[in-house]
Amino acid sequence: MPLLVRGDRVLTLDRELADGWVVVQDDRVAEVGTGRAPAGAAEGPRFAVLAPGFVDIHNHGGGGAAFGDGPEAAKVAREAHLRRGTTTVVASLVTESVEVLLEQVRSLRPLVGAGELGGIHLEGPWLSERWCGAHPPALLTDPDPADVAALADAAGDALVMVTLAPERDGALEATRLLVGRGVKVAVGHTDATYERTRAAVDAGATVATHLYNAARPLHHREPGPTLALLTDERVWVESIVDGLHQHDAVVRDTARRAGRRWVLVSDAMAAALADDGRYLLGRLEVQVLDGEARLVGEDGRPGAIAGSTLSLDRAVRTAVAAGVPLVEAVHAATAAPAAAMGWSDRGRVEPGLRADLVGLDDGLQVAGVMRAGAWLEP
Repeated sequence: MPLLVRGDRVLTLDRELADGWVVVQDDRVAEVGTGRAPAGAAEGPRFAVLAPGFVDIHNHGGGGAAFGDGPEAAKVAREAHLRRGTTTVVASLVTESVEVLLEQVRSLRPLVGAGELGGIHLEGPWLSERWCGAHPPALLTDPDPADVAALADAAGDALVMVTLAPERDGALEATRLLVGRGVKVAVGHTDATYERTRAAVDAGATVATHLYNAARPLHHREPGPTLALLTDERVWVESIVDGLHQHDAVVRDTARRAGRRWVLVSDAMAAALADDGRYLLGRLEVQVLDGEARLVGEDGRPGAIAGSTLSLDRAVRTAVAAGVPLVEAVHAATAAPAAAMGWSDRGRVEPGLRADLVGLDDGLQVAGVMRAGAWLEP
């Protein structure tokens, strides 16, 4: 029997429906409307806000587990974020040797094939040593065509995105190779000039990995990668909105200038939705204190920011608190990331699409999660 789910506010792709409703049939959205609901559907719950399921295209783990630690750990991380409304998650892998990355992508590929993960994202090893962030500098390298092809072959259709620094030797050629295989290429962890960044976009790069963070900063005589990515209509712009990575004014400005191209990501590591303590991010030790993840320096003191402990529901709340309208924040966590990956069956509340829904209460806390037409059990 069809199920009727109501919302005081139902957020679709282009509009907000007051006193709205969604009819779910099996695993699909059957109807969307406002006011009087159609007869013949079982009455389901009502929420203050009903939105599409969140889509996280940059996530390293959560619930105490990392996606790079094998299929069982990946399931733990996926489940932790699913319970917070992320109905599609891309498993991001940090820099490792090519041999280790080959093992990791082979182990995750079946989960992508089964629909448990949205895909695999390689964040490294083709990054800048100067802006390495929480990536081991000794493992960073130029993209060798044989290595790029080997990883793409091992992952197959599961590989959906690769982040690289376009100034590295062979990076533009690697971009063309990956794009030719249907993989999205992102620019990040880079010391590239404005001109080199534009060349990467011309070669097919379409995503800015966590704009502003771990990249050459903006300068009035050499604008670097940030301005090139933010102002190019071909590029989807990631932001980590956790109250730490960016000032509220930068969040508002990025949301305004990127518009419908703005994408909220968690960049979460294993400590997301888990307790404070010591964790590993790839090979690097991370100390998490009060939800803030930082590398452990040689002297034992906290160092550089190491990903985040964010989930997309909190990213939406933080963006709204920073002054971004709710409809825009939800779009950045749903329709925009889905479109960035070329997924047309999710990220929106529309008839015919997969019934991925998140119900929020008045405080924008998650009150119910539906994935493919099935409610997640409490």
